[in-house]
Amino acid sequence: VQLVESGGGLVQPGGSLRLSCAASGFTFNNYHMMWYRQAPGKERELVATISNVGYSTNYADAVKGRFTISRDNAKNTVYLQMNSLKFEDTAVYYCNARSIWTRDDYWGQGTQVTVSS
Repeated sequence: VQLVESGGGLVQPGGSLRLSCAASGFTFNNYHMMWYRQAPGKERELVATISNVGYSTNYADAVKGRFTISRDNAKNTVYLQMNSLKFEDTAVYYCNARSIWTRDDYWGQGTQVTVSS
């Protein structure tokens, strides 16, 4: 099982980034997918959720209207489009897969997003 995030980097406030998480080793469309983030000195927090077939999405209040989660089940990939980035969006972003049938729960290694001028 692997979840590999990519797309992080350094961006100025107001800029955009698109994170990707490529999944392998499990049946992707049997898993809800989440993006979490963890800023230095803070607890990991849930950013966005998408259901296993993509019909339902949810967002943390802090990112609503700025971030969009999506998935392509044909490519076993989940995305996080991040627009209007703020300093406080700086964090390591993690991809998480949670089975709709079992307690299986997988994590990626994280990708750093830094918003700085």
